[in-house]
Amino acid sequence: MNPNDATFTCLNCGRPETAGPLVALRYNGGQTWICSQCLPVLIHHPQRLVGRLAGAENLAPASHDH
Repeated sequence: MNPNDATFTCLNCGRPETAGPLVALRYNGGQTWICSQCLPVLIHHPQRLVGRLAGAENLAPASHDH
């Protein structure tokens, strides 16, 4: 399969790129995709991505202390 023909999906919800925008995510030497609706999960609740994103258990949620 030609990589240009692949349909990428959100690492969290599985939504394909044909159903909504995906954002490329590089972390720990790898690349994956996350949809715009699941991006807040990565920012505020990264522990929910354990098992879906290698190393997610090491991510801290965003701090809202300014």
